[in-house]
Amino acid sequence: MSEAAPNPWRRRALLGLPLLAAGGAGLGFWAMLRGLGTGSYDPHGVPSALLGKAPPDFALPAPAGSELPALAASDLHGLARPVLVNFFASWCVPCVIEHPQLMALKRQGVPVFGVAYKDKPADALGFIARRGNPYTRLAADEPGRVAIDWGVYGVPESYLIDRQGIIRWRWAGPITEDTVAADLGPLLRRYSA
Repeated sequence: MSEAAPNPWRRRALLGLPLLAAGGAGLGFWAMLRGLGTGSYDPHGVPSALLGKAPPDFALPAPAGSELPALAASDLHGLARPVLVNFFASWCVPCVIEHPQLMALKRQGVPVFGVAYKDKPADALGFIARRGNPYTRLAADEPGRVAIDWGVYGVPESYLIDRQGIIRWRWAGPITEDTVAADLGPLLRRYSA
């Protein structure tokens, strides 16, 4: 029984697949760079399916040893003013960068509710003890299941909840002074009225 001769067209097609993939990746990268140049691409602007909706139902305990109240979805309805829900972790370097801005928001009277994401309670409380406590409520999401329901990609990540309990803004990454000036500050004013 004789073997069939290899098909030269099939071999060429298989060799061309990596070139096709590299070309597609190159076009995607070029589009991203072009968007950055024109201002139409925001690397922090990861879309959220929850914008304009109430947060998913949840109830989280406070970290063991915390004197702050826990956090549940029912705490996010009928608010006196908008609140910021901030997912953080003691092991998160960008959370350290963001922390002074959360402290500044607290001094301005913005309620910040913290959720310690996949963190040991002692570590989360130690993080707050060392850097200051910006949180009005503090919850522990050790397994990270509530964060998944919220659509959290990583920490830090923050959500602005209006007085009616609707998510109005989501920010993936550390909140900076520029973030507050350009995005969060105007939204706080808008939803406080």
